[in-house]
Amino acid sequence: MQVKAFVDVLGADFYTGVPDSQLKALCNYLMSEYGIDPKHHIIAANEGNCTALAAGYHLATGKIPVVYLQNSGEGNIINPVASLLNEKVYAIPMIFVIGWRGEPGVKDEPQHIYQGEVTLKLLEDMGIRHFVVGSETTAEELVVTMNGFRDDLAKGRDVAFVVRKGALSFEGALKYANDNTMAREEIIRHIAQVTGDDPIVSTTGKASRELFEIREAAGEGHERDFLTVGSMGHASSIALGVALNKPEQKIWCIDGDGAALMHLGAMAVIGAQKPSNLVHVVINNAAHETVGGMPTVADSVDLVSIALACGYPYAVRVDDLEALDAELARVRSREGLSCIEVCCSIGARDDLGRPTTTALENKQNFMRYLSAFSE
Repeated sequence: MQVKAFVDVLGADFYTGVPDSQLKALCNYLMSEYGIDPKHHIIAANEGNCTALAAGYHLATGKIPVVYLQNSGEGNIINPVASLLNEKVYAIPMIFVIGWRGEPGVKDEPQHIYQGEVTLKLLEDMGIRHFVVGSETTAEELVVTMNGFRDDLAKGRDVAFVVRKGALSFEGALKYANDNTMAREEIIRHIAQVTGDDPIVSTTGKASRELFEIREAAGEGHERDFLTVGSMGHASSIALGVALNKPEQKIWCIDGDGAALMHLGAMAVIGAQKPSNLVHVVINNAAHETVGGMPTVADSVDLVSIALACGYPYAVRVDDLEALDAELARVRSREGLSCIEVCCSIGARDDLGRPTTTALENKQNFMRYLSAFSE
């Protein structure tokens, strides 16, 4: 189905969400039609954030907003759905559009399997009526469904469209780019060269895939690296937990701007704890690149100042490889919590592979490697 037909049936004037590869057609349509426009379309930091933002839109306008997300973000909407939107509280109506990753019977990555199994069950538990949109769904079926949803919306209830892989299409061509010169894979290669035997916790998405392939190309093992899958925005907290319990070993976190923004409060906790052995590297391309390249707000945020304000004793921004190498060497030799923001271009190799080890194998190997360091 063409995404415009889907949007026309929804009939909404305001969209907010977190980009998803399964909803790439919708995301690209909204960027093509509106860009980032406070009246019509805002990409939020996380799914709970956009749900609350949409609630504010409804309070101000009386209109019904649309919130889009990958099903991995259902956990982030549970709190506002149950304690803000629910008809027993404020009765704020909303339309959710959810990309169904890990749908049972459809091959997907391990972090999506269980989430896919419980996607519809979570909606049922939250009292959200839903309709599954597939490639065979017609505009007429959508119209009938939407008409049936209107009574729920009028009573302050929420509804959802769960979108299967390939259900929506968009024929427009969008290219996301910035003016930065360093490629993420090259940045990670330089990090891996400097860190030596130090453990690394890398964020979900292409960063972890690139780190895995860099190790493969160098003929190295993967036991030093915890390749975070799913749980976007939590890699830095995982790294904090490791650093606090292995204080004699330098721990590195390779983070992304979208992930860092998603749970920005983690930086406040890290700064308060001030683990002297943690290096937090935020690779900033101001984009949700792994799911299509849609922008984040990171190009208008001073992450270095945020880190310093959160209590990081040292934070710096670099935009070329020479400066990156100098800072990597400096923070590896210094004692104290450090943050490096690295300006990065948008893009990855078309033939970028995925880890050949399972998530469980990665965990077990990483734990064995950490156990070599005395407590």
